[in-house]
Amino acid sequence: MSAGGRIVAEVEGPGANVATLPPAAVNSRLTSVLATFGPIHPGACCAGSAGAEVPEGRVRLEKLLASLLPGCRISVVHDARLVLAAAQVDEGIALISGTGSVAYGRTADGREARAGGWGWGLGDDGGGAWITREGAREVMRSADSGEPLGELGRRLLVAFAARDTMELLGKLNAIREPMEWAATANIIFETAGADPAAQNVVRRAGSALSDLAKSVRQSLGIDGPVVLAGGLLLNQSKLEHAVREALGSECIRLTEPPVAGAVRLAELELTV
Repeated sequence: MSAGGRIVAEVEGPGANVATLPPAAVNSRLTSVLATFGPIHPGACCAGSAGAEVPEGRVRLEKLLASLLPGCRISVVHDARLVLAAAQVDEGIALISGTGSVAYGRTADGREARAGGWGWGLGDDGGGAWITREGAREVMRSADSGEPLGELGRRLLVAFAARDTMELLGKLNAIREPMEWAATANIIFETAGADPAAQNVVRRAGSALSDLAKSVRQSLGIDGPVVLAGGLLLNQSKLEHAVREALGSECIRLTEPPVAGAVRLAELELTV
């Protein structure tokens, strides 16, 4: 929360995805977070939320925030919108790779387009959960064909305390949370220099992310920069290099936290 460009309060809390969580859980979490601000009452609020691309979810969140912050100007945007705002890019593409992946673009006159962000069960190619899954698939293919598992296979067996690939398979199939899959993605990057299978996964991840950005660029017909964001893309240099190589266009790294974009968009609401 800011006033006159100065941060006066910061609060963290659990996620409140309106597309995946029950309304009661979203209400409870947001109520708890906003209550910690005490007597401070904002004039404008911007919420960048995963799931806000679904109209029903966006309306639900708008109504909830309006009830919690009476008299406040409310705007709800897709969380990827915050990346462009935080980078102070009025026309361009946000390319995000964390647990999942998505590309979001916006033109100077407000037209929007997105690609990916389907969720880990259907896609999120180039995201952390996908990268771990593809690495494991490479190892299982080697096992099925009787080939050596390589450094990637050895590291995955150690990471999951599995004695062999069949035990590894059982443990992988028991994982139900995408963040648990994504937590092991670092192994693929760490072995990419010595294991061709891991190197192939990194290359395909870069290509998949590049395709998302290209799809958005084609939809909107814009030449603006691609803003790279997300914990995986900003912290795994091999992935960033693969994306830049596949994209072949201007890329800039996000240097501000996405929440700075929410503050900027909220301040703009006050100038309308």
